[in-house]
Amino acid sequence: MTQRPALANVPVVSLDEITKTFPGVKALDQVKLDLYPGQVTALVGENGAGKSTTVKILTGIYQPNGGTIRINGEPVTLNTPDDASAAGITAIHQETVLFDELSVAENIYIGHAPRTRWGLIDRAEMHRAARLLLDEIGAPLSTSAQLRDLGIASKHLVAIARALSVDARVVIMDEPTAALSHKEIEELYELVEKLKSQGKAILFISHKFDEIFRIADRYTVFRDGAFVGDGRIADIDEDGLVKMMVGRSVDHIFPERDPVVGEDVLQVVGYEHPTEFADIGFTLKRGEILGFYGLVGAGRSEFMQSLFGITKPSKGVTKINGKIRIIRSPADAVGNGIVYVPEDRGKQGAVIGLPIFQNITLPSLGRTSRSGFLQLAEEFKLARQYAERLDLRAASLDQDVGNLSGGNQQKVVIAKWLATQPQVIILDEPTKGIDIGSKAAVHEFMVELASQGLSVIMVSSEIPEVIGMSDRVIVMRDGRIAAEVSGDDLTPETLVRHAAGITAAPQPQEA
Repeated sequence: MTQRPALANVPVVSLDEITKTFPGVKALDQVKLDLYPGQVTALVGENGAGKSTTVKILTGIYQPNGGTIRINGEPVTLNTPDDASAAGITAIHQETVLFDELSVAENIYIGHAPRTRWGLIDRAEMHRAARLLLDEIGAPLSTSAQLRDLGIASKHLVAIARALSVDARVVIMDEPTAALSHKEIEELYELVEKLKSQGKAILFISHKFDEIFRIADRYTVFRDGAFVGDGRIADIDEDGLVKMMVGRSVDHIFPERDPVVGEDVLQVVGYEHPTEFADIGFTLKRGEILGFYGLVGAGRSEFMQSLFGITKPSKGVTKINGKIRIIRSPADAVGNGIVYVPEDRGKQGAVIGLPIFQNITLPSLGRTSRSGFLQLAEEFKLARQYAERLDLRAASLDQDVGNLSGGNQQKVVIAKWLATQPQVIILDEPTKGIDIGSKAAVHEFMVELASQGLSVIMVSSEIPEVIGMSDRVIVMRDGRIAAEVSGDDLTPETLVRHAAGITAAPQPQEA
């Protein structure tokens, strides 16, 4: 008699009242999660709901500040990724790190290759074991093939085989279909069924509702780092999940504004990129705040970077004030009045190691130079003007921008681009990773910019921010515009439906 039926109702892994805090932020607040053998549990929530933090706790990257992790009912401590691996927990991430110069077998067993009695890598055994793993998941790959010669889907299968090479009992799949074709997704579904039949507990993280309802047995919903509810997927519908994901009020936490929208400033027609987005077109008016919403992989940031000249589109026309402008570089964009505040301010926005004043004046050196020589007094004057305008909190303008808080770093990056006196400012996740007070300051400043006639594009994954700050919202899905929403239609449920590709509206309940 096998044990599996008896264990079916006992979780392999349980998180009980798990709390995780970072300076100024409570990422998880007493959440719970149960993963059962032979079942797929979908972890559902908006961006920022706490899903990634939970995965890092399960895999030993983060340690919780409170609560209990249990494996087969017994409390455990996962201090390191090695601890998680030894406990049979493995993760397949959307962007798993693989090594192009190594073979398939070497990628699968890197870090834990079988050894001979002399301590050397047993290559024959490694290839034999890799072959068994690949056959187990139905991957027709040569163990000797160089990874650089494989396509995306094949690399994904190598990542799955590597995860299973540690004899995992729990498999975490984090957005596993983001880079796969329709055929490859179907093959992944078949693999999931194989893993279920082997009794493995699977945590499946996806923003795509069709995937969740296709393969999940159970669901758990997080919202703002808190547990909302869980249950069997057969007992809930798409509308129920949407309401659990977004069930909060957003009416009173954003600055009031009475927008005065003017003429068209920016027109984008037929923007396309071979791999990132297609058929993007919209109009932005003077004094307007236009929101862009979408889930992971929607292509919002990729499009904004193309609009700013960081990457080149394969097709598309940009009109500014009715005139066609060619934008091949960020310098072209700035010269035509378009600036971009990136999501990753540490790597793409601020120059760590330089003082505040030089960060602010960097794109405006023409205004602070004479006869080819920088004028220090002019630099300080320009930097002080915009630092005061944004209420930047710093000991002095000589302070290294790397020593500022996240919120003040964001203000420096915004100040840098405002000093170029643009017509259009693109803010990509403008309040990501900053505290509540700094968020409010950024929101107030966005309203001020719009009231002064600047046109604002705001990319945000936070539904309350999108609704609370935008005059209109463009929803993107899979690199295309799924909908444009405004007025009374601008609701959390509507945004999530368009972003997740849910076309059917909820049916009214009978009295």
